[in-house]
Amino acid sequence: MEEKRKISRVSYPTRGVIVVVETGEKYDVETENVSPLGMGLHVGKDTPNLVGKDIIIVACTLIMYADVTRQEKRDDDSYTIGIKAKEFTPDVLQYLFDSIGN
Repeated sequence: MEEKRKISRVSYPTRGVIVVVETGEKYDVETENVSPLGMGLHVGKDTPNLVGKDIIIVACTLIMYADVTRQEKRDDDSYTIGIKAKEFTPDVLQYLFDSIGN
């Protein structure tokens, strides 16, 4: 896999969930690494192609709004996903506040 990031990421192995902003679909993920600008994620083989989608990821103590920039198949048919952080918009923040506790 070609290195595409400009800031080094650090290992951040934890479980999390991503929500596709447009549809509300949720997918379990395992985070692999993180930087202030993005993350590397591992998702199951049943996850559809999310490239170009806006997502919210909640992983341990971290919440990030991001674009999915790549999705590559692994040897076990699961996927590695790369995401690029975005600034929170008022609509996304409102969604988070409305969804807390649900």
